[in-house]
Amino acid sequence: MKLGILSESPADEVAIRVLVESVLQERVELIQPSLRARGWPSVAQVLPAVIRHLHFNTDAEGLVVVVDADDSVVHTEAHEAPSYFHPRCRLCQLRAVFRQTVKKLPPARGRDRVSRGIGVAVPAIEGWYLCGRDERVTEQVWLKGQETGVPPYTRSELKFRVYGTDRPSLRHEIDCALQEVARHSRDSRRLENDFPGFAALARDLRAWKQAAQSNRQTISNRDA
Repeated sequence: MKLGILSESPADEVAIRVLVESVLQERVELIQPSLRARGWPSVAQVLPAVIRHLHFNTDAEGLVVVVDADDSVVHTEAHEAPSYFHPRCRLCQLRAVFRQTVKKLPPARGRDRVSRGIGVAVPAIEGWYLCGRDERVTEQVWLKGQETGVPPYTRSELKFRVYGTDRPSLRHEIDCALQEVARHSRDSRRLENDFPGFAALARDLRAWKQAAQSNRQTISNRDA
């Protein structure tokens, strides 16, 4: 499967590729987006241009977008109601940008649109990295801390636990991230259970795969 990945750093994108392959249970061919992003505001700003580039200039089947939640509103089941939109939820925001962008695009390169895969790491992607080696690091624990006003940990603490330093080099970030996501490289169920923001991405990816298999079967039947 061919896809693009857009996230907040090159280290994150390397780890996300491993996790995507875990969900899909197949290797993916990465197609580099035309623009790179650094941090949440940048991802939201460049997303429309990245979608258009992949749609018109590549044969990518989809685009995976992953950002940190930071201190924003955590996406919950209530946000999945039809037509619901929370202006401070990053998953809601990214889905809206994607929806508004692709609906304006004509079919190109044999497909109607680039498929959407969106995940939000709560409170940061280092939480995903620590999943499975610390029972206290889950999305529900963070959400409860938001509700009580007493955070269970800080994003800085999570980063230090993953990298062992406040100022990791890019190479060190990549090495540590790959070491952590290796636990989920064959089975992503624990990560999906503990982090619904990852489960949302996994659902998108499985929908891609199902649609692709259906399209291939339709073509095969037509050519038979």
